[in-house]
Amino acid sequence: MSDVASPCVRNCCLDEKEVCLGCGRSLEEIKAWSEAGDAERRLILERAAARRAEREARRQAWQGITRVS
Repeated sequence: MSDVASPCVRNCCLDEKEVCLGCGRSLEEIKAWSEAGDAERRLILERAAARRAEREARRQAWQGITRVS
């Protein structure tokens, strides 16, 4: 059993790039999770966190643009 918990938040919905809107993992990362070791899981978590942060930054930028208009 792994010490690295799944980031799944049970809000599975993939965007156009096949990235989950809930946890930020790609479809390939979701499929690989059960077989991944702790080191690979940590890398997946880092990439997912970066994707979520990027998505949030885009959302905030879009909201700023729409408020000005």
